[in-house]
Amino acid sequence: MHAVRRHILEILKETGGATVAELAERLDMAPVSVRHHLDILQGDNLIRVGRLERTGGVGRPQQIYQLTDDAIELFPKNFAVLAAGMVRQLKQRLPPEQVDAIFESLADEMAAEAHLADLEALPMPERLERVTAFLNERGYLARWEPTDAEGEVYMLYKHNCPYAGMSDEHRELCMMDQWLIDRLVGAPCSRTASVVNNDKCCAYQIEAEGEAKRSDATARCQEILLAA
Repeated sequence: MHAVRRHILEILKETGGATVAELAERLDMAPVSVRHHLDILQGDNLIRVGRLERTGGVGRPQQIYQLTDDAIELFPKNFAVLAAGMVRQLKQRLPPEQVDAIFESLADEMAAEAHLADLEALPMPERLERVTAFLNERGYLARWEPTDAEGEVYMLYKHNCPYAGMSDEHRELCMMDQWLIDRLVGAPCSRTASVVNNDKCCAYQIEAEGEAKRSDATARCQEILLAA
């Protein structure tokens, strides 16, 4: 991003809003030049006109420029550092079974957002369409495909890990994803590839029938992760 436009965003972040005149003074630039950069920022949906003010209650209204939500997202955040620290503290202070229970509960909370009752009656292809759409809304870059003519075995792929940089140290996040997929799909699934094992993506083999195999599939996943 152009240095001047970046500086304008920083000023608006600091002040909560500013007029062209105020920005020109802070930037030591002519107002016409400031307006040029404001037009570009507004075209990129990074700033908006927040409100109108009259100085002293009289005269022509002044436009106050403020940041949009898109602009706020450009500023650094330390969510990953905070999350990693919290997971580390949990593992240091709680027994492993309690840590696992917390992550399983998190998977339950996420799965509940997909309205599982609405998915249960769907044929597996339709269910997987809904599941991948749900995962993609959360940044997983997921897709699925059938692997047999009978439509009893499918593959689900996740090409992006939202926990990249954390899952290498905290494999509990991989198990949380496994629990999430199990609940969303509602059928046995087995992880056959994993990003943390240097595979290109996380891959799950899903059998449309045989609910009793679910626990065996989860156990196989745990063996894969422990062997990594």
